[in-house]
Amino acid sequence: MTDITLLDGGMGQELLRRSGADPTPLWATQVMIAAPNLVRDIHADYFTAGAQIATTNTYALHRDRLEGTGFEADFEKLYRTALDMALEARDAHGGGQIAGSIGPLGQSYRADVQPDHDKAVALFAEVARLLVPDCDLLLLETVASVAQARAALEGASGNGKPVWIAFTVDDEDGTKLRSGEPLAEAVAVSGSADAMLANCSAPEAMPDALDILGTAGKPTGAYANAFTQITKDFLKRKPVVDVLTARRDLGPVAYADHAEKWRDKGATIIGGCCETGPEHIAEIARRFMQD
Repeated sequence: MTDITLLDGGMGQELLRRSGADPTPLWATQVMIAAPNLVRDIHADYFTAGAQIATTNTYALHRDRLEGTGFEADFEKLYRTALDMALEARDAHGGGQIAGSIGPLGQSYRADVQPDHDKAVALFAEVARLLVPDCDLLLLETVASVAQARAALEGASGNGKPVWIAFTVDDEDGTKLRSGEPLAEAVAVSGSADAMLANCSAPEAMPDALDILGTAGKPTGAYANAFTQITKDFLKRKPVVDVLTARRDLGPVAYADHAEKWRDKGATIIGGCCETGPEHIAEIARRFMQD
């Protein structure tokens, strides 16, 4: 598997499944508050499955997500917990890298709820500074618009660590962002990124996205979700993830079939997103290690 860097899979849905907790708007953060060791265990299972990178459980850990929850004062403490869990798993495994996850401000898939540019840059920069000392790279995830790409990259860059950017694209048209803007426009403003990926979108949309990402001359990758569709209820303010359902046709074998197509499109960074688990990563590792 020398030509592929293998990411881990989803964290939030896996935490809910293992904890048996009811979903809340705080999602993975809520489970981590109650049972931080579950986060470490999931990281460990991904390493065992063959993942080379652990993605920190910080995707939804923004100040705006904590507003009104009673955990506002724990912002930096929660980052410390997430980092410690990833580091413990990596050290126990004896190797691997840590990717500091930075999700979108406001809400996933919504290009219309990000703050103005300067405020967004400052918020992204704040979380980047918390992550950088303990991470090998920063991973900007589920970027849904050109404006989000600009602000996230400006906030995360200049910290001395590689920055990867992952765009979420239309499930039926991988050439478009969730905002409806052409993916090519986001690529054009993301020249400072060290790698360009597509994430948290239908696996069928990834090949077209990879064609466009490849025009930048940077390493490319993909990690898809396994949701049936992004519902209107999930696009409401402070959504709860139980309004989404998992596809029944994307078990490990079917998902790895898609991953092989992504590799054929030039992807060198491959993993899983929501509703994928260690078994999906293990199947990808098994196939690619045989090549």
